[in-house]
Amino acid sequence: MDTRIMPACYFNRLFFTFFLLFFNQAFAQDPLKVAVAGLSHDHVHALFNAYNRHQVDILGIAEPDAELARHYQGSYKLPDSLFFKTVDGMLQNIRPDVVLAYNAISEHVDVAEVCLPLKIPLMVEKPLAINNEQARRIAALAEKHDTYVLTNYETTWYPSNQTLKQLIDEGRVGQLKKIMVKDGHQGPREIGCSEAFLTWLTDPDKNGGGALVDFGCYGANLMTWLMNGERPVAVTAITRQLKPMVYPLVDDDATIMLEYEGGVTGIIQASWDWPYSIKDLHIYGEKASLHAVDQNILRAYTNPHKQENVPLKDGYYTEHFSYLKAVLDGDAKPTNDLSSLANNLLVVEILQAAKESAKRGKRILL
Repeated sequence: MDTRIMPACYFNRLFFTFFLLFFNQAFAQDPLKVAVAGLSHDHVHALFNAYNRHQVDILGIAEPDAELARHYQGSYKLPDSLFFKTVDGMLQNIRPDVVLAYNAISEHVDVAEVCLPLKIPLMVEKPLAINNEQARRIAALAEKHDTYVLTNYETTWYPSNQTLKQLIDEGRVGQLKKIMVKDGHQGPREIGCSEAFLTWLTDPDKNGGGALVDFGCYGANLMTWLMNGERPVAVTAITRQLKPMVYPLVDDDATIMLEYEGGVTGIIQASWDWPYSIKDLHIYGEKASLHAVDQNILRAYTNPHKQENVPLKDGYYTEHFSYLKAVLDGDAKPTNDLSSLANNLLVVEILQAAKESAKRGKRILL
């Protein structure tokens, strides 16, 4: 067709169609507006990488350590205008969709005290808190102000774990019998964690413990999810210092056993003394077992000599930024999922019981 004789209404319709396509695409890609509480957790690098991909928009960063703030500012070429000394001062100047906490676990409650009365949702890096008192204070604030508090774990976004849960729920393994979780690595100092991170990660008052908390929380989180929020009957734990010269103040190896009604047993092996990094989930049912070797490999066994690789299912979030946006937009409900407040209150309860068990050398009833 000769475009020179096209009627004007055709061009108007064409323009309107392209405008709608552009508008819808731009709206769909509208990035999450976040503020940052603290920079001492090395997981913050994931946030800055997402920022560079335009997946999130950082409105402000609260970090009292000027040297640490300058380090990240230089590394990621961030403007001066983003930086504040305190969370309170930051939130007097900006209104983010959510605050992301990358500070010591003991300081999560302080961030909640500022954010939740302003009805600004909060996501913290695992675990939620260092003890039950702090966890319950956070929960009370969340309920009073009707505002989300969520917890981020790397293993939440593993397709292998999500597929494993779906298969259990579908009855593919029969009645659940045993859950075994291995998490950890060679040690935070051995793998090169920053000094800012190590300062509180190896401090029992700021982290709540050592490997028991740092990696035991993954197992408690996954088990609570697989057991659909059921509270264990009892917790028994043993902790050790395999490298006291490296980690003199905290445990670096922990084994935790959870007992559930109906005979289900959970075993958590958390350590800073593995020969390599590991995040491994293995469940046994009455008919079969499922083994999430890592985030992308799930194997099914009907006997020790018969295994098959299980195709991973789509349909869940692959990282916490898209999940957060879905929750805040009302497209996802974190009722009892891995990030939920209900799950993570129980995680803290399990960890506190495990610390008490290791200290007293006794089985702790919940």
